[in-house]
Amino acid sequence: MTKTDKRAHEPLIHITKRNQIPWWKSWMIRAAAIILALVVGAIFVMLMTGYNPLQVYSAMLDGNFKSSRKFWMLLQNTSILLCISLAVTPAFKMRFWNTGAEGQVLVGALASAAMMFYVGDRLNNAVLIIVMLIASIAAGVIWAVLPAYFKAKWNTNETLFTLMMNYVAMQLVGFAIMIWVPSGSNVMGVINSKTESGWLPNVFGQKYLINILIVVAVTVLMFIYLRYSKHGYEIAVVGESENTAKYIGINVKRVIIRTMVLSGAVCGLAGFLLVSGTHHTVSKNIVGGMGFTAIMVSWLAKFNPILMVLTSGLIIFLQQGAGEIATQLALNESISDILTGIILFFIIGCEFFVHYKMNFRAKHGKD
Repeated sequence: MTKTDKRAHEPLIHITKRNQIPWWKSWMIRAAAIILALVVGAIFVMLMTGYNPLQVYSAMLDGNFKSSRKFWMLLQNTSILLCISLAVTPAFKMRFWNTGAEGQVLVGALASAAMMFYVGDRLNNAVLIIVMLIASIAAGVIWAVLPAYFKAKWNTNETLFTLMMNYVAMQLVGFAIMIWVPSGSNVMGVINSKTESGWLPNVFGQKYLINILIVVAVTVLMFIYLRYSKHGYEIAVVGESENTAKYIGINVKRVIIRTMVLSGAVCGLAGFLLVSGTHHTVSKNIVGGMGFTAIMVSWLAKFNPILMVLTSGLIIFLQQGAGEIATQLALNESISDILTGIILFFIIGCEFFVHYKMNFRAKHGKD
């Protein structure tokens, strides 16, 4: 084969994995992706609705910052999503694909609601809150340890196992509400609305501030745990290679179960915060899909708890803004959902360019 023939078979584009790039360069790529997403979204809105794109994005800002209530809702929802994201992160870093955070949070919420319903009028409020917290964490741990034990013992598929546990949790909540609400409406009203037993207190007059402060503390502790503790090191090693972990003396089965205990506990905490600090009731939809959204948050942040603050805040900002777009401009909610999807598509897609580079075939002169 001649030299000319070899050139003819060279691909136009050759993709290679990048060496580690400076942090500022990776964030410039992400910032460029967000700007490009806003431009594409603006074009889409203009073509589909005829509205000025600036008017649409202004509505998105209004959905998060127009009033103090909306701003506090932004912080509250961000804190809950962040808490669930922190819960799934140790498991995902260990390459244990825990898709059951939705159910783990839900059973934690159910446990808190049950304590409020059955013993809310018998215990001092401070004691009741502690009992609710313990019950929620215990429920979340049980729901997480079951698939972890089967994975460690018989190497079952943790993705399917944890996913199916979500539906079991939903049916448990439905069954409990059917018992607690004799009218048959299957809607649980606010629990202890008169006495406020089991409700977390307002801090500085703000209903959600205590939730936010608790999640901030959990974020710092999780960062220290994963980055500087022996357990965090073992999680990273197991995630890289189970064979390597076994070779250096790490008990992989114990690490799997221990890590899922932690994940379940934090999910249970999230369930407690949803019931005691936010809604004061329970329903099948109380988690609102955050258990699945948390997976995306964790991956986008590269399992870094500090970066998860930004990714979870961005996603909640987009969700609340999309809802406001539909309300203010009287648009179908599908338009706002598509706009959100476009932005997330660019944000997720830009990670390809952070880790890989495209090399174009060089032009050759005549021989």
